Amino acid sequence: MLLTITTTHSPATELGYLLHKHPDRCQSFSLSFGQAHVFYPEASIQQCTAALLLDVDPVKLVRGRSVRLEQYVNDRPYVASSFLSVAIAQVFSTALAGRCKDLPELVQTPLPLVAKLSVLPCRGGESFLRELFEPLGYSVSAQGHILDEQFPDWGQSQYFTVELQHTITLSDLLSHLYVLIPVLDDEKHYWVGDEEIEKLLRHGEGWLTSHPAREQITRRYLKRQQRLTRLALAQLAEEDNLDPDSTEESHAEEEAAVEKPISLNQQRMNAVIAALKQSNAKKVIDLGCGQGNLLKILLKDSFFEKVTGVDVSYRALEVAQERLDRLRLPRNQWERIQLIQGALTYQDKRLNGYDAATVIEVIEHLDLPRLGGFERVLFEFAQPKTVVVTTPNIEYNVKFENLPAGKLRHQDHRFEWTRQEFQIWANKVAERFGYTVQFQPVGTEDPEVGSPTQMGVFTK
Repeated sequence: MLLTITTTHSPATELGYLLHKHPDRCQSFSLSFGQAHVFYPEASIQQCTAALLLDVDPVKLVRGRSVRLEQYVNDRPYVASSFLSVAIAQVFSTALAGRCKDLPELVQTPLPLVAKLSVLPCRGGESFLRELFEPLGYSVSAQGHILDEQFPDWGQSQYFTVELQHTITLSDLLSHLYVLIPVLDDEKHYWVGDEEIEKLLRHGEGWLTSHPAREQITRRYLKRQQRLTRLALAQLAEEDNLDPDSTEESHAEEEAAVEKPISLNQQRMNAVIAALKQSNAKKVIDLGCGQGNLLKILLKDSFFEKVTGVDVSYRALEVAQERLDRLRLPRNQWERIQLIQGALTYQDKRLNGYDAATVIEVIEHLDLPRLGGFERVLFEFAQPKTVVVTTPNIEYNVKFENLPAGKLRHQDHRFEWTRQEFQIWANKVAERFGYTVQFQPVGTEDPEVGSPTQMGVFTK
């Protein structure tokens, strides 16, 4: 099995420093199941490719065990599997850990990288392959292979030649491959115990918690052992609650206190509901639903047939569920509501199929470099017919007597836009993704600084 990693970073040969393998030498490493070889098919200033060739010895796999036919007749020596993950961990251990003594600053630098796997089993098909890598930002190219060229009627196999392209740190690329290759194979060649949870959490740090397919990844990585899967998912949920979202409640209270004198939240909710009804949206998804303020109103209104809330914070979703439970609606009404944990900057098929999406006081919580990812997730991939976006109008902040000069309304706001800035952004998004947008003030409009909240209604 062969893995190649190519970069056009300049100078491209610095890839050798990150991998701790010199481009001018071919090196071999003895593993418990065979040999690993590292070499460079090309190494120039403009482009450099490192290759990891794994030679699995079938005899070593069965030595000392009772022999069965399938232990000799299988695809293990020829396809990417947990054997390759182990080879990555042993041969590229320093790169996987994100260490480089000679070029430490390069470790944290996103590089243009292309990883190619010559034969990768995708048990779940190409769609599952894309579900795993595309939310992480990869451009995925997959070439399927038929079962037998002499008998094309037998159809396609589950094997693909796969190319993954991304601008990313090398350690992140290796971590993704280490975890997701055996997930795609849906098998591991060694015993899986409690220590495997620690490996998953360590190599999944920073991306697995918010991955849309994290439950499938966890289940397959742990060989579908229910006890281990439950423990791992519980720890992932706990990590999620330890991030900055844990302070969301106190910050939200601060923002509410600023806006309370003018009852802005109620006016905002009324404006959103009116926009949804005007567009005749029956199925609504609230992105960044928080603790469910809008969900409660939608669920109590029989006009809306399906209501879904999405948030990255498990804690916020728990609070939202508790608040919804207090509504004491008839049992058949609960079929209209669902809550989903997910990050708004990752493509997620669960967001598809809605008449309208609401994004209420959310975009200002995103770092500006991540706003482009959110735009694609919502307007390019999910494509609801109507999108309602509200965001603070920073010009109006001078009217809040209890807000110090120069301070934003919420400690977690990355920015707050003027009316002109919001309209420039919204018009660009609408033009790029084939929508039209209309702007509406929310709250009493001041002749000089406008309304406290600005709302854009996108229609397709």
